[in-house]
Amino acid sequence: MNKGALDQWIARLFERDRRATAKLISWVEDGVERAYIMRSVLKQTGHQMVVGITGPPGAGKSSLVEALTKLYRAKDERVGIVAVDPSSPYTGGAILGDRIRMQAHGTDRDVFIRSMGTRGHLGGVTRSTSDILRILEGGGYGRLLLETVGVGQSELEIMQMADTVVVVLNPGTGDGIQAIKAGIMEVADVFVINKSDLPGAERMKNDIEMMLNLSCDGKPWRPPVVLTSVISENGLEKLYEKVEAHRAYLLESGQRDEHRKERLRLEVWRQWEDETRAAFEDAWEAATQKWGNLDSEDPYELARLLWEERFKGG
Repeated sequence: MNKGALDQWIARLFERDRRATAKLISWVEDGVERAYIMRSVLKQTGHQMVVGITGPPGAGKSSLVEALTKLYRAKDERVGIVAVDPSSPYTGGAILGDRIRMQAHGTDRDVFIRSMGTRGHLGGVTRSTSDILRILEGGGYGRLLLETVGVGQSELEIMQMADTVVVVLNPGTGDGIQAIKAGIMEVADVFVINKSDLPGAERMKNDIEMMLNLSCDGKPWRPPVVLTSVISENGLEKLYEKVEAHRAYLLESGQRDEHRKERLRLEVWRQWEDETRAAFEDAWEAATQKWGNLDSEDPYELARLLWEERFKGG
């Protein structure tokens, strides 16, 4: 693609042009001039914080995202939402159910919702999500929300992309115990017990508080546990306040800078990972042409030979 035309689209992005925002996101997802686009975008972004919302399927994550968006819009703030849906293992397509559930904001020009498929990537977050969040920031969306599929065991990845992680659970489903099994306790900055009008909400809150007594002793930030109900609109303002409190803590403690350093390291690693995967495919194809049938080869010895063959003299 012509660099001059790309520069025009990037300039329109910074002028808060929604069409430019959508175009650039699509190009980055498809790998079209991705590095060139992101070099321009990253120079003027990275200032806004990302709130990640995760939890098991059916916990009400999308409803909470919609409720938070409503609160932000009431304060005249622009909101960018990245909602990751599971992909079909057959077609690779996503249901994009979050677009269906967030129809209330579908015509709001100051809310941008991007639904994506996981495309089989572990952690519930696609590889281009971090770039898309930065593009949304470049488009003038000051509040960035990231909602992921509730894959439990791999929630570490959302923590790497989000500054504040909100873990959503439901009463009466055993989610509190499952949270311990999945390691979500270490990920959460704020706990939400959604659908708190159901029986067992207070008990679940007490269970989580007891767990936090053991895991957060002496730590500067103790994740609050907030009871919410989107239907009755209870606890939503309190959730907003707790998210803002964590935001303030990150700034005052210097933890935000530490998060950024770690995020940069991980983003560089992801680029290396892509390059390494491509190099391996080239090396494997060359090996099969050179040595023929490799079915009976020792994988450890073969890995050593391929590495030496690929990087000898480097």
